[in-house]
Amino acid sequence: MPKLTIRVATLLAALSLLMISAPSASADSPAEMISKFRLGHGEVRVTSDSTLNRIAAEQARAMAAKDNLSHEALGSFTSRIAPSRAGRAAENIAYGYDNFEKTLGQWINSSEHRKNLLLRNATRIGIASAKDASGKRTYWAMEIAGDYEPPPSKGKKGEKVLVAAKGKPASAKPSSSKCHINLLGLCL
Repeated sequence: MPKLTIRVATLLAALSLLMISAPSASADSPAEMISKFRLGHGEVRVTSDSTLNRIAAEQARAMAAKDNLSHEALGSFTSRIAPSRAGRAAENIAYGYDNFEKTLGQWINSSEHRKNLLLRNATRIGIASAKDASGKRTYWAMEIAGDYEPPPSKGKKGEKVLVAAKGKPASAKPSSSKCHINLLGLCL
């Protein structure tokens, strides 16, 4: 084997060992960090949600633009969270830390924020940060939600969806209808 090939192979092996043994900075995503906290306290895992991430980003940007830590910076929480279609939701906000790990620690050490982190039946989360105009202050917003309502029916436009009540089958025809043969939805 030529000397150059041996040197390259040795160098690659050494680099591989360095990468394996090097301590990694918190490689977990914010959703994973929160999930670990929740799992340690008897709650279920949360996953990142694009709608909640958008809501969090809009809130963080609004607070940064106004340089004001406020749940109302962009309007009421109820109106802002409505597009998520969640049955339960909460919001944590903060400013000061440049990284999420420290912000999460701040929330964990605050009883009200901790309650939100441990929101019962929460399954989705959105997290975002934004810097103020000076670039010196970082604002954070976290939206956490659960108890999602089922998506609307995919029926044809104008078609009514029938639901059976207390064990009675749903029927599209009134009970007075005399349908002798039902073929592909046609009553003959």
